[in-house]
Amino acid sequence: MALKLRLARGGSKKRPFYRIVVTDSRMPRDGRFIEKLGLYNPLLAKASEERVKMDIERAQYWIGQGAQPTDRVARMLEAAGVLTKTERSNPKKGEPGDKAKKRAEEKAAKAAEATEAE
Repeated sequence: MALKLRLARGGSKKRPFYRIVVTDSRMPRDGRFIEKLGLYNPLLAKASEERVKMDIERAQYWIGQGAQPTDRVARMLEAAGVLTKTERSNPKKGEPGDKAKKRAEEKAAKAAEATEAE
């Protein structure tokens, strides 16, 4: 059984509220879970201590049992000091799209023509 530490959504439309749960990876996002480890409320300020509440000891236990945290839960555990901080890099995220590249090329060509004409 592949275990995951992940978020299960609750709350109403446009008012998200999440539970941090241990579940079998084959279960649906909001479906059956093994244990509830904590709560996450993204509507609260980032500095608020009420934003993330988690039972750290149980999270460490489940990680020891082989549970893999999702990216968002891993970031929360890193902030709590349970996991070591990993370097994340997505160099393509900041790269402009095809249309923006074409516009930049056209703008550079027009600028080159204008300087050439002078």
